[in-house]
Amino acid sequence: MKGSFLAASVGALIATTAVLTFAGPAPAQVFGGHNSNAPVNFDAGRIEVQDRADRVVLSGAVRVEQAGLVLNSSRMTVAYRNTSGIEVDRIDASGGVTIRKGSDTASGDVAIYDLNRRLITLVGGVTLTQGTNRLSGGRVIIDLASGRSTIDGRAAGGSTPGTQNSNGRVSGTFTVPQRTN
Repeated sequence: MKGSFLAASVGALIATTAVLTFAGPAPAQVFGGHNSNAPVNFDAGRIEVQDRADRVVLSGAVRVEQAGLVLNSSRMTVAYRNTSGIEVDRIDASGGVTIRKGSDTASGDVAIYDLNRRLITLVGGVTLTQGTNRLSGGRVIIDLASGRSTIDGRAAGGSTPGTQNSNGRVSGTFTVPQRTN
């Protein structure tokens, strides 16, 4: 009984540390305070403009940058509105997706960046890194307005086959400060 209480307490401490580390106040926020209204710059091996569909398909080592946030993948589709000028609404990325801003990094198989809602959703073999802290799971939702990230063990619709966390669990490593006795 004592052992299970201790294990539950340790589990609660780890969960609390995860929440504080990845969703806490400003210094610990992942991608927090990002300006989703900043211009979107892109670079790719090939760009196909599909005006009638209001989208652009980018392929070949694609790099998109917005206010210090860098999104890399092998392919992206950019959905836009053409009202009084082009306004990007959404970016869908696939193939080795990596997102970086400062020392924060998120990676996965597929990403959807909804610029209007200021949300990035990564699915499939997801890893979220902040400094030396790391979390892995099936899906992460990053709220760029608040910097809060929510990670779970399963991708939408169930576990992603072939991922290290296909058992539906989230795993991670947190740095512990060295203490002197």
